[in-house]
Amino acid sequence: MNDFDIPLFKKVYELYKKIYEFLKSFPRQDRYSLGQKCEAAILEVLEQIMLASQLSKSEKLLFIQKASTRLNMLRVYIRLAKEIKALDGKRYLILQEDIDEVGRMIGGWLRSLQDRN
Repeated sequence: MNDFDIPLFKKVYELYKKIYEFLKSFPRQDRYSLGQKCEAAILEVLEQIMLASQLSKSEKLLFIQKASTRLNMLRVYIRLAKEIKALDGKRYLILQEDIDEVGRMIGGWLRSLQDRN
């Protein structure tokens, strides 16, 4: 199976594209601070999932845990962006829904890996 066929990878890939588009409307002062943090966090989640998909089952756990941690940081950044009004409420809800879905997917993968240990 190709890494791009993994449903979680596809979902995070699409989430990155949404975040990228929404960052264009961030106020300039926020785009280069909080906006860059959001972009870096989602890219790291994508990277960790890609790396985990290429490892043996016993090696995946650490990478999926890192992806989960970075996703939680992204949640904080997105919430903060809404509170400082760099991100409007409608876009916040769209991103939050997608982040929650990715979180459930990562959580399921984590549980399946932890059950094996």
